[in-house]
This record gives sequence, structure tokens and C-alpha cells, in this order.
Amino acid sequence: MTSSYPTPPASGRGVRAALAEATQRLAAVSDTPRLDAELLMAHALGATREQLLMRRLDDSAPAAFVALLARRLAHEPVAYITGTRDFWTISLSVGPGVLIPRPDSETLIEAAVEHFAGRAPATILDLGTGPGTLLLAALAEWPEARGLGIDESDRAQDYFEINVDDLGMEDRARFKLGDWAAGTEGQFDLVLCNPPYIAADESLPAEVREHEPGAALFAGPDGLDDYRIIASQLPRLIAPGGMAAIEIGATQAEAVYALLTAQGLKVEVRRDLAGRDRCVIATP
Repeated sequence: MTSSYPTPPASGRGVRAALAEATQRLAAVSDTPRLDAELLMAHALGATREQLLMRRLDDSAPAAFVALLARRLAHEPVAYITGTRDFWTISLSVGPGVLIPRPDSETLIEAAVEHFAGRAPATILDLGTGPGTLLLAALAEWPEARGLGIDESDRAQDYFEINVDDLGMEDRARFKLGDWAAGTEGQFDLVLCNPPYIAADESLPAEVREHEPGAALFAGPDGLDDYRIIASQLPRLIAPGGMAAIEIGATQAEAVYALLTAQGLKVEVRRDLAGRDRCVIATP
């Protein structure tokens, strides 16, 4: 039987040629084949992507690249293979069991930066924090702020604590195992949340469906189960002058808007860079 995986590069084969072949192979499983190839090659070289592109293209391709490429061809996400993902201004450790940070979620941080222009939130709450994605990005943006991340996943807690240590935020960020904001007291200047919002029967790419945690993706028949819980909790959580930024699916703005306004909150919808509804902003 002929293997679908690439054969090891010949002795002395260069990085450029290996990247070109990998890009062709990855086009069958990825929308960003060249980027994926570069990230995997940089990881195999023990370099950053920038270092790869600036100084390492004429190196010999490392043998380790073959195994990394094989994993990606089997639909494993690049972030799980390399163990890291950049988000906003920080780099986060991630792996199986936690949701991979996505650029679209930066829309929530952008909305918060706009809301707090000229001032800074002192207290931040991140509901469903996962590896700490939104909370730690916000704490990096506002160095004097402190925050709490809540998640029901022990695996999320493991990665959260790794990232807090790596970013030197031990005195500013803490984690709590919990079910959304149940049992959480007090108010927060900024509430962030990227809840599960995929409908149970919705199809997903293989790399998401087969590798990322279903509990962080699916939210009942209409994808709104967790919004219903969060909406009922928000009014008591947002401090005067504060805001909540909540990620939504591209077709959910109207439904989530209705859930939040029914709780007496003022609501706006913000779009991502692709022009899709991505975030609802709620204020008292």
C-alpha cells in the first residue's frame, strides 16, 4: 500500500523545496496551506516564523518536519501540533481539550478597547475562559487590571495556569472552576465571554469536529443554550460604566440581542474584519 504521507526529504534538501511540496499537499486539507507549512517548518527548526522567512529558508529541511506534516495531513490543528497560538498581543500554550484561539475573537478585545478609550477597566471577568484567551489578552492590554477566569474544564485550568506563569500574570489573574457565573459575587468593569454557540446538528471541518472539545463548541439544538444562561446572569455582573463583550455566531445577532434586551441591557452588535456579526456589546 502506498502511504499518503510525504517521504523524508533527501539529504541536503532545502527548506524552500520542502515548503513548496508541503504547501501542495496541504491544499487538500487546509485553506491556508502555505501558512500551515511555514508554521510547522518553523516549529521543526525551533525558530519563529519570522526567523524562518528572514534567515532559514536556505537551511536543510529537518527530518522532524515529516512527522509534523503527517499530523496536519490527518487534520490535526496546527496549534495542537506546535502547542501554541498567537492571539492579540500574546502567545498562548494550547493543546487537546481546550478551544484554539481564533482571530475573529479579537473583535471582543477591540470592542473593549474602544469602550474604555482614555481609561482602563480595573476588574475583568472571562466566562468560559479556556486557556485564558480573552482574559489574558485583556490583562496584557491594561497592565493595572486584575481578572478572574471561570471554566468548568480541568484541562482548561491546566493551560490557564501555564499561560499565566508564562506571561508573568500570577498576581493579576486567577482561575475558578465553575458553571458560568453561578456563585460568583461582585461586579466587573469588563465581562468577556466566548461561549459554545454551534447547533448540535451543524457540520464542522474535520480538524474542528475530530479534535477540539465538543463542550466548547456545541450548545443545544439552536446553539443558544448557553446564551440563555449567561443573559440571566449579566445584569448583576456588569459594573456601572462597564460593558460585556460576548462572541456570537454569524447568524445569531438577532436572537442574542433579544435575550439580552429582555434582561434590561442595552445592546449593540459589532462585526469582525470579514463583515460578519461577531460580538454583542451589552451595557447596563
